[in-house]
Amino acid sequence: MVNGLSILALFMTFISELKQEITSGWPGLALVLIVALLSRFLHGFISQPVLSKSISEILIAVLLGLLVGNAFPLGKEFRAGAKFALQRLLRLGIILLGLRLSLQDVAATGLTAFVLVVICISAALAMAWFAGRLFKVPPKLAALIGVGTAICGNTAIIATAPVLEADEEEMGFAVATITLFGLLAVLLYPLIGHALGLSERAFGLWAGTAVNDTSQVVAVGAIYSELSLNVATVVKLTRNTLMAPLIILFGLVYARSLNRKMSDSAARATRFDWKKIVPGFVLGFLALSLVRTLGVAAGLLPQNVSNPGDLQSAASLLKAFDEISKFLILMALTGVGLNTNLASLRRLGLKPLLVGTCVALLLAALSLGLILFTPLGA
Repeated sequence: MVNGLSILALFMTFISELKQEITSGWPGLALVLIVALLSRFLHGFISQPVLSKSISEILIAVLLGLLVGNAFPLGKEFRAGAKFALQRLLRLGIILLGLRLSLQDVAATGLTAFVLVVICISAALAMAWFAGRLFKVPPKLAALIGVGTAICGNTAIIATAPVLEADEEEMGFAVATITLFGLLAVLLYPLIGHALGLSERAFGLWAGTAVNDTSQVVAVGAIYSELSLNVATVVKLTRNTLMAPLIILFGLVYARSLNRKMSDSAARATRFDWKKIVPGFVLGFLALSLVRTLGVAAGLLPQNVSNPGDLQSAASLLKAFDEISKFLILMALTGVGLNTNLASLRRLGLKPLLVGTCVALLLAALSLGLILFTPLGA
């Protein structure tokens, strides 16, 4: 009974805080919504399918947000609304992303492909750490670039940033860096694949393990062949399922690094702050992934919403939640643009791009080498 009352009290406190944040920041929320809708509208004019996936609505939203946020002085209420989108709406969007993923997707790739994915992710994160230290890039920014390259681009960046307590400038620079290398991948990967004479499956494995954002993976795979697209998509989903465990790992590492900087008494007081190490939105993401997994196993939810068979209604519901998730994340990235100061980005210089270059080149070369010269590419 006491636990029930405590939960109710926490819930009422949360609702009160939410109401206060919306009341104080509604002009900014309205601005975020307008910019997000405008970005989607402008993106609709890109009719060429591959170009449409290469230049995403998220990229347009971040650029428009940067333009508006730096060209016009935004008051506290506008900044508060953008921050609400970046925090509250982002978390809800990531939770709903869990319905997109299932353990069946991991199983469909096979053990060798899964091992390939794990090796590539580990190498990319290690390179980000090493290159960040080499070029003296802030550790949080280097980590965001690493996780964005290793897992799933912008989504991984904005999901990991709260755990690392990264600010909007670090998040904005990481998003810009990852987007740039994703665009280059769309242009260069198919040309390299044809030059090397890669088979359709080999190219799909390469695209699925080495290209950053899911939409860009789809674009790269589609350019090469239909089989490459199918292989790349499944492998990319496997990378995406590892996002939640890696966020938890980043939280543990970050908490440990903070403890090292504190006095012994302060470290003991904060060592078990699991709310920071394992954020609620990560648990929500995992819970909905479990719902999708159990639903597929029970025959209630389709494994592939594009080919649902008799589960048309369930597929439509999953697609609806996916669209809501994508728009919430679009609004969150709009908030990143609005709250990012270009002067701060200029102070960071080009060093973060060097980190991104190192990580992208290593990931591309390592993945391709493992596919061509080891049994992992079989």
